[in-house]
Amino acid sequence: MTKSIVFPGQGSQYLGMGKHLYDNFSVSKRIFDEVDDALNIKLTEIIFGEKAEKLNLTENTQPAIMAVSIATLEALKKEKGIEINDFNFCAGHSLGEYSALVAAKSIKLSDAAKILKKRGQVMQNAVPIGQGAMAAILNIEVKDLEKFIEESKFLSIEISNDNCPGQCVISGKKEEIDNFVILIKNELKKKAISLPVSAPFHCKMMKPAADELEIFLKQFEISNPLIPIVSNVSVLPVNISSEIKKLLISCVYNRVRWREIVEFFKKNNITECIECGPGKALTNMFKRFEFDIKCVKIDNIEDIKNYV
Repeated sequence: MTKSIVFPGQGSQYLGMGKHLYDNFSVSKRIFDEVDDALNIKLTEIIFGEKAEKLNLTENTQPAIMAVSIATLEALKKEKGIEINDFNFCAGHSLGEYSALVAAKSIKLSDAAKILKKRGQVMQNAVPIGQGAMAAILNIEVKDLEKFIEESKFLSIEISNDNCPGQCVISGKKEEIDNFVILIKNELKKKAISLPVSAPFHCKMMKPAADELEIFLKQFEISNPLIPIVSNVSVLPVNISSEIKKLLISCVYNRVRWREIVEFFKKNNITECIECGPGKALTNMFKRFEFDIKCVKIDNIEDIKNYV
C-alpha cells in the first residue's frame, strides 16, 4: 500500500483540541511543553481554555494547530509503531506544511512554533483590519471562477484556496469581495459565503508579510526532509532545504493548490492518506473527489485505537 500523511490548516482549530492526548500520552505532553517553552507563553492554556477569541487570533492559531498535529502524530507513532518513513509523501494545507516539515524532521518543533507565531503576526498586520476579506465560492469549477473574476474587473480578487472540486476561496479588498459575492449569486446563481477572517490570506495583498517572513526565516535551519513534501505552491515533491524555504515564503501570497495535491497523490498511486491533527476538514475534502483514496482522520484517542 502506498500512503501519504497530511496535516490540516487554519479553520480546523477548536477549544480543547489535543487535551486528551496531553493527559494520556507523555510523548504528546512533551510536544505541548516544548512549544510553550519555545514561545515563552502558555499556549496550552489558550488551547485548552474557554476563550475562543484568543485561540482564533492568527498568531496563536497557527502554532496551536501545528502543536496539536505533531502531538497527535507522536501518540500515533507510539501506539501503532509507525514511522514517518512508512509514508511516500507528506503534505499540509497552508500552515499545515510546517507540521509536515516538523514530522519529516526538516524543521525543529521549537523553530516551527516561533516561525508560525511570526507568520501569524505578519499576515495579520499586512492589511489593516476591515480592508481585506475572503469568501468561499461553492459548486463552480476553478477555470469558470477564474474567468468570472477576470470579467468582473475586480482587480484585487484572486483565488486563494483551490480546495477540492466545487470548493474555492477568494481573497481581496473587502469592498470588492462583498460586491463580488452579490454578483456571482445573482449572475451565476452560485453559493458564496463571506468568511469571518481578519485578513485576506494567500493573495498578493500578503506580499509585505512574505517579505517580513523571508527576513525572519534567515535565522532558522531547514534540513532536507526524510520524505518528500508536496508543496502548496508548486504541487511537486520537494526534498531540498533551500527550495523548501523559498516555497514557504511564496506560499504566504500564493494560492493553496490542495485539489491539485490530492490529484498528485492519485497520479502517484497513493491508496491511503492519514489526516493527522484537529478536525476532519481535509478528510471531508477527499470525499469530494471522484477517485477513491481512503482518507483516515486521526484526531483523538479513539481514532488512534481504531487505526489499522
